[in-house]
Amino acid sequence: MAELPPRESITLHGMRIDRVTMEGTLECVASYIASGRPHHIVTADASMVMTYREDKEFAAIVDQAALITSDGAGVLWACKRLNLPVPPKVSGVDLSAMLVELSGKKGWRVFFFGGAPGVAEAAAQKMRERFPDANICGFRDGYYKPDEENTVAEQIAATKPDILLVAMGIPRQEKFILRQKERVGAKVYIGVGGTLDVFSGTVKRAPVWMQRSGLEWFYRIASNPNAARLKKLAALPRFALLTLTKK
Repeated sequence: MAELPPRESITLHGMRIDRVTMEGTLECVASYIASGRPHHIVTADASMVMTYREDKEFAAIVDQAALITSDGAGVLWACKRLNLPVPPKVSGVDLSAMLVELSGKKGWRVFFFGGAPGVAEAAAQKMRERFPDANICGFRDGYYKPDEENTVAEQIAATKPDILLVAMGIPRQEKFILRQKERVGAKVYIGVGGTLDVFSGTVKRAPVWMQRSGLEWFYRIASNPNAARLKKLAALPRFALLTLTKK
């Protein structure tokens, strides 16, 4: 596959965000898989931007990402407020669904990793029903002891995934990707937060108008207000204040 052209990007509160469409993102995925080398795709929302500013290890991981897309109303609002070029929205849920849909036709092997026990399995079953040709090569929940991580990565590697969707929340999923991408051997890694909860039906997808307006995150928090989602919500006032006071 031909080398991808350079991408335009913006810098929002110190963090790079690439101005790439869904179509462009899928072209990148195809190129990354063809290369045979590991690539990390990040889908950035407001809470991620705040974590980026507060966690140096996490920031270093994000800085190394092959692609950073815009995911959520907060990022889009901040760009408009700061007179930055507004990047297209490419959410983790929509991107993951597109990759599963294309996996059969493209021959891409997709692995679902994360969520509570039973969630990844249910997500795989639901997505196979939705896309009968889907090439989902395996699934596993995100519950394990720290000293079991290498073994878990080796178990995932045994399924020979091209794409690993890691649903363990920010920043745990990104740090797992950094530590284990060479051991797992996939070509594309994406931290997808609560995506498997949506795929499995554990959390219903937000109404279309909320998806289009970038408010799906709020729907998920209201539907299932666990600790991780409440932490995400708590970051939003700080993000808004940072944006409003930026000169």
